[in-house]
Amino acid sequence: MRFELIATDGNARAGILKTSHGDVSTPVFMPVGTYGAVKTVTPSELADAGSTMILSNTYHLFLRPGSDLIERLGGLHSFMGWSGPILTDSGGFQIMSLSDLARVNEEGVTFRSHLDGDKHSITPERAVSIQQQLGTDIAMCLDEVIDPLSDRKAVAGAVERTRRWAERCLSFRTSEKMALFGIVQGGTFPDLRVESAQGLIEMGFDGYAIGGLALGEIREKTWEAVKCTAEVLPGDSPRYLMGMGTPGDLLEGIEQGVDMFDCVMPTRNARNGTLFTSGGRLSIKVKDMKDDPSPPDPECSCYTCHHFSRAYLRHLYTTGEMLGFRLCTIHNLSYYHQLVSGAREAILDGAFATYKKRVENHWNSSGKPD
Repeated sequence: MRFELIATDGNARAGILKTSHGDVSTPVFMPVGTYGAVKTVTPSELADAGSTMILSNTYHLFLRPGSDLIERLGGLHSFMGWSGPILTDSGGFQIMSLSDLARVNEEGVTFRSHLDGDKHSITPERAVSIQQQLGTDIAMCLDEVIDPLSDRKAVAGAVERTRRWAERCLSFRTSEKMALFGIVQGGTFPDLRVESAQGLIEMGFDGYAIGGLALGEIREKTWEAVKCTAEVLPGDSPRYLMGMGTPGDLLEGIEQGVDMFDCVMPTRNARNGTLFTSGGRLSIKVKDMKDDPSPPDPECSCYTCHHFSRAYLRHLYTTGEMLGFRLCTIHNLSYYHQLVSGAREAILDGAFATYKKRVENHWNSSGKPD
């Protein structure tokens, strides 16, 4: 993997991420395909919506169907029929979210499967090995994610363990095609964030992720942590903000110098009948949509907005038709990709601040902010 920085506008950046499965223009939003599938849509529909890179999860694919099976069947790209780049998370988040089933020590994490209760262990080395079996383009180090509201001593301990685990991950990687990102931790303590970033930078990773945020902390603290981290990360390496994904988050992150984003928000909201539009959020469940002939978003160029009305989408949702979930997902992903594509063009034109303000003003004037 190679990252080429094309242009900057303030802290905002436009670049190209070059991988063995194709080039990706940044900033980029990655739809989440936890189990090797983005819910309700096909790989071709993803590409048509503007997706160039997706995220899958090491923990879940390790448990089901198993990384050995995926490797035998040609790797994750072949297995799921996706020809573009794939980034895989290492499973560090699951250590926290499934903490009742997991035990963490210096060696790694031991856990009971949430599927059948079987006992497993993932060490930093095993996390890298699994991702190499999957054939991912960008792998993530195993990190220790803890509650961001934890006290300073606990957060500092997680920072140190994450650093030690990162060193083990880096020394174990053997694939020349697989990039490896270190993950910056540190909760909402700016000095610990900087310390974590500097420790990873000294090791020389292919890219750097900002993890462990948007998990319950005050929003102002979240962006303070992002800002102080981005300021010290190398300018010639990609920067990835993990798991944060309102449209406002994307614009704010881009303004802080972040290149890569992922979140389940556009796909999950689509299945719940909520669309992201140029005018803000739109619920197709409400009665007002029952006889509305308008497209979901008159300014959107996606398949859904070109062919279907709000009234039809509401009908599909109220009757539980799967097509409704698919069409709403296609729209939400298209909107996200159009949003970051517009940001990239604005950066190239030296007009990102104007672009961000115009988009936000449009949301606010509609009475439906992001």
